[in-house]
Amino acid sequence: MLLVKAIIRPEKTAVVLSELCDAGFPAVTKFDVVGRGKQRGVKVGEIFYDEIPKQMLLIAIKDEDKEDIIKIITKNAKTGEKGAFGDGKIFVTPVEEVYTISSGTSTL
Repeated sequence: MLLVKAIIRPEKTAVVLSELCDAGFPAVTKFDVVGRGKQRGVKVGEIFYDEIPKQMLLIAIKDEDKEDIIKIITKNAKTGEKGAFGDGKIFVTPVEEVYTISSGTSTL
């Protein structure tokens, strides 16, 4: 099992979630985050923003679903055909254990 952490632009969240659900991946945890990438923020006029709002999606998946999930997120979170700075990142990490709180049982 894997945990996919996708940090994306807030305006892309609805379409990414819709496409994930349509593809059979409805279970997602979403929360607001702020941060910056290599560009160290954004300057708009005379104002410098060093904390840029993003949304993080957490998705626990089977190993064999990884490529499908990555393609769905990348396709729908990208700005335009080529993408742009600030479109986000996708991190994939292994999951060692999962427990259902209501039953206390392991679900792996």
